Amino acid sequence: MSASIDLNADLGESFGPWRMGDDDGILDVVSSANIACGFHAGDPVVMTETVKKAKDKGVSIGAHPGFDDLRGFGRRRIIGMSDAELWALTIAQIGALSGVCQGLGTRVHHVKLHGALSNMASENVDMARACLKAVYDFDPTLPIVAMAATALETAALELQLPIAREVFADRAYNDDGTLVARHLSGAVLHNPNDIAERVLKMIDEQAVTSVNDKKISVMPQTICVHGDTPGSVAIAAALRQRLESEGIRVERFTTSQP
Repeated sequence: MSASIDLNADLGESFGPWRMGDDDGILDVVSSANIACGFHAGDPVVMTETVKKAKDKGVSIGAHPGFDDLRGFGRRRIIGMSDAELWALTIAQIGALSGVCQGLGTRVHHVKLHGALSNMASENVDMARACLKAVYDFDPTLPIVAMAATALETAALELQLPIAREVFADRAYNDDGTLVARHLSGAVLHNPNDIAERVLKMIDEQAVTSVNDKKISVMPQTICVHGDTPGSVAIAAALRQRLESEGIRVERFTTSQP
């Protein structure tokens, strides 16, 4: 098995008085945080608070751009956006979080697309190119956290962006390596022990297994646990404990260069 692996979570998704997830608890467990940038979730105050907490706990900070869809939490598919619109959508959010980081004496360590934007870009290489071109134009050394074995990985490699290949601890997979839609039964997993066993199998086999038992070859470098999943802190803690019991250190990822 790998000597080390990164554990990431999507955080900073509260908005005003509305609270989402237990960021404090998750930040005690993970090594990387993907912070909402105000479009699908979050706001300037939440972004600032989350960056401060991540910095204080030594957790890597990532920008987490999504569709401009607060009402739908960025999980509704928006059809028909041009490449220019996708570029602007992405770079504006990276810039916003980067500004907060700069003001707090830290920096953005990576970029990971959120929700429907990520899912659609994982299926459509042209869409992936438009979003990742924004990352390249902002900073070509900025790593991409990309769903392994998808169009996002392909586009990152084409643009020669550093990449960390991601697998999902708590989500079911389709045969093409994309995620099963959340509204379908079994799409989101909840049992901490089952999730931990599943992740160990992914690392050991260097593959994910689809709902139809198809093996998809991957090279996992970072594992996502969703911060808004009920019981997310218990899931993340159980996963980290199992990884470390197998001699696998949890630490921020080292990217693969194309």
